[in-house]
Amino acid sequence: MRGASGVSGSDKPITLAAIIGAHGIAGEVRLKVFAEDLASHKSFNGGALTLKSVRPGSNGAIARFAEIADRSAAEALRGTALAVPRSALPPLGEGEYYHVDLLGLPAVSESGEPLGAVIAIDNYGAGDVLEIERPDGKRFMVPMNPEAVPEWDDARLVVANAFIEL
Repeated sequence: MRGASGVSGSDKPITLAAIIGAHGIAGEVRLKVFAEDLASHKSFNGGALTLKSVRPGSNGAIARFAEIADRSAAEALRGTALAVPRSALPPLGEGEYYHVDLLGLPAVSESGEPLGAVIAIDNYGAGDVLEIERPDGKRFMVPMNPEAVPEWDDARLVVANAFIEL
């Protein structure tokens, strides 16, 4: 199995954006966005915030929420993460994954030897790179591609022997 779509059955909250400040005086907020499509979600944080509109802004997006009436209310929400349940995310195709589904996964070698766990996922422009922490605290990085990670599922991630740093 190369990679399971919808890897995690969990319905934990997934952060899609964060409020970084107020925009104007009418209650709009500036967002740092972590997802490609924020507008397809109308409700955040268990229904506490209802998205009325979102548009591109400098260094992120500008959004209006039904519950935020003025600049003071917008400023009060600075630092608030905007989350949706995992089940609200679009279904995945074969070989696709959400970062949240890989974080924390145990990593093993092709022979099944425990290597550690995925603790971070970075992208420096050429694709995702997994950071794996060994039990002794040492870390190594592996590109998330078929040569380096021949298979993964909701229980483990297999790292090709040629990519294991000792």
